[in-house]
Amino acid sequence: MYQSLLSKMGIIITGMVLVMICGGCQTAYYGAMEKLGYHKRDLLVSDVQKARDSQEEAKDQFKTAFEQFSTVLNFEGGELQDKYEKLNAEYERSESKAQAVHDRIASVENVSEALFDEWELELHQYSNASLRRASQQKLEQTRKQYGQLIKAMKRAETKMEPVIAAFKDQVLFLKHNLNAQAIASLKQELVSVEGNISSLIKDMEKSIKEADSFIAAMQE
Repeated sequence: MYQSLLSKMGIIITGMVLVMICGGCQTAYYGAMEKLGYHKRDLLVSDVQKARDSQEEAKDQFKTAFEQFSTVLNFEGGELQDKYEKLNAEYERSESKAQAVHDRIASVENVSEALFDEWELELHQYSNASLRRASQQKLEQTRKQYGQLIKAMKRAETKMEPVIAAFKDQVLFLKHNLNAQAIASLKQELVSVEGNISSLIKDMEKSIKEADSFIAAMQE
């Protein structure tokens, strides 16, 4: 069901973005999406899926980048300019993936806030007290699970920053010091980067699991 939702949303997303750009707002966007049959609950599940996927891609990229940095810094000859260009390419890809994660998490936060606000307001519209209590309990349960999810996502997000900074430092240093001695001097720095990478990947995997659990709960 949600795979079909993603493909259909891909067709109309450009138009919806234009609504926002052309002087609209989030309220107008959500209203337009609801008229098309996509409610905030659906949008939240979709955005969490995208955030999860972006974290998976970033995790793989950071692993690849670290492997490339390790290989290049074990310098045994070759064209130094080529080595620098490889590292710079990996750094830029890593930075791009990290930005994608930032953007996806921001989107999750925006739609979750809109969903919970709407849900809270609609509780007052019930005439049946039993149904209102059931909805209130579901809201509290969903908020609790969402809190665990966004906490895990944010924790992994912050772990990306020192890794990106370390990659950038090494690339900048090599840019102006293209010699074997410079490459050798960076090997020690790579040890601390390895620790940061391991911690980042661990937190990303936790965040991905939280996303899977949240998606499953929302689809029940």
